[in-house]
Amino acid sequence: MFYVSHDRNDETPEAKARWFQSLSVEERMDLFCEFTELILAINPGIAEKRDVRSLTGRVCVPSRKSG
Repeated sequence: MFYVSHDRNDETPEAKARWFQSLSVEERMDLFCEFTELILAINPGIAEKRDVRSLTGRVCVPSRKSG
């Protein structure tokens, strides 16, 4: 069942991960393609970028809390 929520707890990384995992492989790939098209529409030259570096500490990785 789909609904609109106004609860901040539904915006946690864990809630978003659960939502993403609930999608089928086809739905995940469709979403990936849509994000790719959006990025390319905003910045068409991004595909030609070659001077990229890792941004250590800038990626948020959700994890399970023990206890």
